[in-house]
Amino acid sequence: MEAVVFVFSLLDCCALIFLSVYFIITLSDLECDYINARSCCSKLNKWVIPELIGHTVITVLMLVSLHWFIFLLNLPAATWNIYRDPQPGAAEVTHEGSHDQARLPPAVFLHVSL
Repeated sequence: MEAVVFVFSLLDCCALIFLSVYFIITLSDLECDYINARSCCSKLNKWVIPELIGHTVITVLMLVSLHWFIFLLNLPAATWNIYRDPQPGAAEVTHEGSHDQARLPPAVFLHVSL
């Protein structure tokens, strides 16, 4: 069982690293004016919730499987991701002054469940 947990954790971490690289490349394209702010936001906003879920799953999995050290290493970043998500961000330029209400319930559920 422990091997399955670590293999799943490895695959999830690889996916999270891929998402981080994708975020950096997209933001670099925005900085170089290859894409505009709206298209950058539309590309990045759809990956925020999967990133949040992926990191939370790893943290909860380490807690359930009693790997305390790895859980404590992941806890600050997972807490930051949960805190950051329901906040109306500067990346939301699709409707001036509003933020996407559809993103709020999953983040609140994950926050309450932890």
